[in-house]
Amino acid sequence: MTTPTAPTAATTDAAPTAATTDAAATAPTTDTIGTTSTTGTTGTTGTTGTTGTTGVEVLHYSAFTSRPDGGNPAGVVLDAAALVDGKGTDAADAAMTAVAARVGYSETAFITERDEAARRYRLRYFSPLAEVAFCGHATIATAVALAERDGPGELVFDTASGEIRVETTADGDGPPRATLTSVPTRSRPADPGTEIEPTLAALRWSADDLDPALPPHVAYAGNDHLVLAAATRERLADLDYDYDALEAVMRRRGWTTVHLVWRETPGGLANGPADSPAQGFVFHARDPFPVGGVVEDPATGAAAAAFGGYLRVLGLVDGPTRVRIRQGEDMGRPSDLLLDVTPGDPRVRVSGQAVPIPSTV
Repeated sequence: MTTPTAPTAATTDAAPTAATTDAAATAPTTDTIGTTSTTGTTGTTGTTGTTGTTGVEVLHYSAFTSRPDGGNPAGVVLDAAALVDGKGTDAADAAMTAVAARVGYSETAFITERDEAARRYRLRYFSPLAEVAFCGHATIATAVALAERDGPGELVFDTASGEIRVETTADGDGPPRATLTSVPTRSRPADPGTEIEPTLAALRWSADDLDPALPPHVAYAGNDHLVLAAATRERLADLDYDYDALEAVMRRRGWTTVHLVWRETPGGLANGPADSPAQGFVFHARDPFPVGGVVEDPATGAAAAAFGGYLRVLGLVDGPTRVRIRQGEDMGRPSDLLLDVTPGDPRVRVSGQAVPIPSTV
């Protein structure tokens, strides 16, 4: 694997090297980050200003894994009142962006409003650079954090993309599992001249590197993602892209990630029942995320949900189908995402575990 070239100042490492630790019964790392109560400036170490600071507790979880050295790390702020109460929209957004930048993960989730009795929460997501309308792995991480605090059951998150329901369950002695139901998905063919060609150029891929059975699409499940299918596992593994060029294309088109996939399932695209994952689709994925300030995401639940919708739109599922996505392997942070797709339902269910990241990792 080669590492994509990216400007040092613009890139945040979303997958820091971590030792293998069993964190099933370990409390997560907790940071208390200072933020200003009024005007200030945003930087990589927080927000500075002139009127004092308020501590904000940030939990650290890794989603779509049962090990803290795998999956995708996310910051989780279960009470963001200190960041939003009494502030205007711009100041609150700047404060949350600053916390996300300080945490340094691809996304940090913030609960800004709550109805504890109804288990309903307003949830917002920020990358180190800006707000993201929806983030799957931070949703899974937040749901597991709440389940560990309040017990398993259904949660409802109100997000910028719409209502997201999440069912949390306890898997015996293992980490909790969360299953989110996406907003309705959609997918359309990508435009060759304005979308496919400049993206391939930025990736340093050619048209011959693509799998003709899986045409390029722009797929949506809360955010837009360009889906490109590699013809070989070797092409997917050799990700060495032009960071600035890909970021420019993605900003022009409004994409959150480019979802690069390779189909492992032998003998074509064979369906399988939702209760038999081994008989369904198996894909490997990588998600460049330069618009969020990171080179690559090791597990991307929002893109996975969009990809499930893509498979449905292409007519590649003819019954309830379980899709397994392996991601993060080429980054050293293996992740496991399970999708349930039904032909008549535009929503996609995305499941995964999440574990605290202890301070020793």
